[in-house]
Amino acid sequence: QVHVVESGGGLVQAGGSLRLSCAASGRTLNNDRMGWFRQAPGKEREFVAAIAWHSGRTDYADSVKGRFSISRDNAKNTMSLQMNSLKPEDTAVYYCVASPDYGMTRYWRDYSYWGQGTQVTVSS
Repeated sequence: QVHVVESGGGLVQAGGSLRLSCAASGRTLNNDRMGWFRQAPGKEREFVAAIAWHSGRTDYADSVKGRFSISRDNAKNTMSLQMNSLKPEDTAVYYCVASPDYGMTRYWRDYSYWGQGTQVTVSS
């Protein structure tokens, strides 16, 4: 069992930056995958980014590629999402996710563990 907790959301103006963090507890991550999803009011859950814990391989949604960067700290069992050049359409609740599986996926059902979410609001 893995427990994940997000932090770092907030309010920022368009063009600004925010850094989200996710702390994983319960066991040391190894052959896992972690990632971020987001959901805006009235919209479906959307894949943002993912990272393979062992290799560090990453994947990004086209909407955030070049602006967001996902990374992990193996020693601290933490993951981060650096968000730059934020746009109003990035406004959503962001969820940290994890799964004890090897391989990359953008499908939300493939992730077993979810955090409570953190609100990111980008004003125009």
